[in-house]
Amino acid sequence: MRKSCLLLFVLVSLSGQVLLAQTYDIVIKGGHIIDPKNDIDAIMDIAISGGKIVSVSKNIDTKQAIQVVDAKGLYVTPGLIDIHTHNFVGTQPDHQYEDGNLAIAPDGFTFRNGVTTVVDAGSSGWRTFPTFKAQTIDISQTRVLAFLNIVGEGMRGTYEQNPNDMDARMTAIVAKKYKDIIVGIKLAHYTGHDWTPTDRAVEAGTLAGGIPAMIDFGGSTPPLSIEELFMKHLRPGDIFTHCFGQLGSREYIVDLQTNKVKPFVYEARKRGIMFDVGYGGISFAYSQAIPAAKEGFFPNSISTDIHVGSMNDAMKDMLTCMSKFLAIGMSLHDVIQASTSNPAKEIKHEELGNLSVGAVADVAVLNLREGKFGLFDYTGYKVEASKKLECELTIRAGKIVYDLNGIVTPIYPPKVVVVNKQSALNGDTH
Repeated sequence: MRKSCLLLFVLVSLSGQVLLAQTYDIVIKGGHIIDPKNDIDAIMDIAISGGKIVSVSKNIDTKQAIQVVDAKGLYVTPGLIDIHTHNFVGTQPDHQYEDGNLAIAPDGFTFRNGVTTVVDAGSSGWRTFPTFKAQTIDISQTRVLAFLNIVGEGMRGTYEQNPNDMDARMTAIVAKKYKDIIVGIKLAHYTGHDWTPTDRAVEAGTLAGGIPAMIDFGGSTPPLSIEELFMKHLRPGDIFTHCFGQLGSREYIVDLQTNKVKPFVYEARKRGIMFDVGYGGISFAYSQAIPAAKEGFFPNSISTDIHVGSMNDAMKDMLTCMSKFLAIGMSLHDVIQASTSNPAKEIKHEELGNLSVGAVADVAVLNLREGKFGLFDYTGYKVEASKKLECELTIRAGKIVYDLNGIVTPIYPPKVVVVNKQSALNGDTH
C-alpha cells in the first residue's frame, strides 16, 4: 500500500512538472491576424500567458502551450468593443433601461459575438450608478464601462424630459469618483427644442476632466440643427451616435434631395467630432448609410445600442452590424478597426482594442462565412450579402469563454492536482 501511494505521488509530481514546464497557457495557431492599431494584417500566431499577450509572431511552438487554438482559415482580432449598449437590467416597473426590463445582462450576448468590452450608454445617472455598478458591473465577466447620463436618475422613460435633474456638477463628481469605469457623459431621448441638455452634458464632461459626451438627439419640432451641434456645442472628441438614423424629428447627415452627405458633416469630422453607429431599433437606415458609403463616409465606431427590442429586430448583434458595413463597401480591416482600436480611442482607453505584447488577452476568433444572407433594416429594406461574420471563439483576460465548434485542444485545460507529499508517504491521498 505504501509503495502504491509513493508511486501515485511520483506520477502526480511528474504530471505537475509537465504542466509547470509549459511556457504558454494558450497558443492561437495559424490565424489571419487583423490588429489595426499595430498595423498587423497577416497570418501569425499569438501566445498568451498569465492573462496577457506575451508573443505575436510566426511559428510559435505549440508544444509549449497547455491549450492550442486551431485558427487556420479564421480571422484573429482584438476582443470587440461595443460602445453603445444598455445593461442596467433590473425589476423596477416602468423604469425601462434604468434598473428595468428593457436592458439586458451583458455576459449572455457578448462572448458569442467576440465582444469583450461594452460601454453602457447612459442607462444610469449620478444618483443610480452605484446600483448599476453593484448589480451588473461588479459581477460580469465582460468588461463593463459606462457613459453616465446627464439625467440624475438615468434612462427612466419620460423622466428623461426633466431638465431640473440635469446637474452637470453632481454628474462630474460621480464620474471622477469612478473614473476607471465611467468614460463619458450621455444625453439621450430629450425631445425639447432646447440646447440646455446638450450644454450640460458637455459641461459635465469638461468638469470631469475632459471626458467625451455622447449625444443622442431624441428629437424636436422643428429638429435642432446638427450643424450647430457639431460646430458650436460639441468639443473635438465628442461623439454623435445614431449617425445613420433617419427620423422626422431629427436632422440627418445625408441630404435626401441630393443623396449626398451634407458638406458640414465633413467639416465636423475634420474638427474632431466622432460618428458612432448606435444601431438600435429605429436609429439606422440604409437610406442614410448606403449613400454615405458610396462617398466613402464610414463611421468612426460601429456599435449596437443593444437592448431587448433591438436584439430581436433588424439589429441582432455586433457581428450582424459589422457584416452590414462589409456588405455596403467598408473593408474588413476598417470594420475591425471601427470595432476595436477606434472605439478604444474614443473612450480614452487605448490599452484596449489591440493585440500588443503586454496587453490584456482579450481576443476574438472570427469566421467570415460565405453564403446568401439577407441583412435588412427596420424599414424592411434588405441588402443581399455573400459574406457574414460569425464568432468561433472568444478569449477574455486570457481565459477561453466561448468556443463554438471546439477548435481548442484540449477543450478544457487540465486540472492541476495538488498532493501533500507527507500525506502521500503516509498513505493518505485525500
